Amino acid sequence: MKKLKYTSDIAFTPSVKAVQEKFHSRINYARMEESGGWQYEVTPQLEEFLASIDSFYLSTSNESGQPYTQHRGGPKGFLKVLDNNQLAFADFSGNRQYITIGNLSDNNKAFIFLMDYASQTRIKVWGTAKVEDENIELMDSLSDSSYKARVERAIIFTVEAWDVNCRQHIQKRFTEEEIIKITAPLKERIIELEKRIKEQGLIL
Repeated sequence: MKKLKYTSDIAFTPSVKAVQEKFHSRINYARMEESGGWQYEVTPQLEEFLASIDSFYLSTSNESGQPYTQHRGGPKGFLKVLDNNQLAFADFSGNRQYITIGNLSDNNKAFIFLMDYASQTRIKVWGTAKVEDENIELMDSLSDSSYKARVERAIIFTVEAWDVNCRQHIQKRFTEEEIIKITAPLKERIIELEKRIKEQGLIL
């Protein structure tokens, strides 16, 4: 891959920069580039975020450039950090379409979109991905004992750039687990008040 002058050049191609110039946003992004630009390694902050999420979207393209986005889900932290440049996750037996696997055999460029609705956080990660189906030790380390499907392979994602996107327009949404945690004190209070009412002989 051609060495980039700025990390964000992985997304800000000459065509993109031309459009930014046209609509007068290039000056702001040029300042961002000069001040250090996007991250290119896995930081402790990103690792902490990955440990808290239970899903993400993985995008690949085939040899003709047709994009494809696949949702991946699992227990929190199933997208694991291997080192400061690599992420990995287990690929279990599923519907056997193998679109992502086929795309990566032709084009190793990939993109991960991370979204946490509760904290209104979205992170974009650019890089490349490869399939590993012979490293049994790695596949075992990525497996989940609570999920009985067979691990067919590991997918290793090499991070080249990542950025935290604006949280505007992200509506807060919560998982069932999060709702239970949030409402637990309210339910306890209701039980306490109902008990007091009964003790005082009042009618609900």
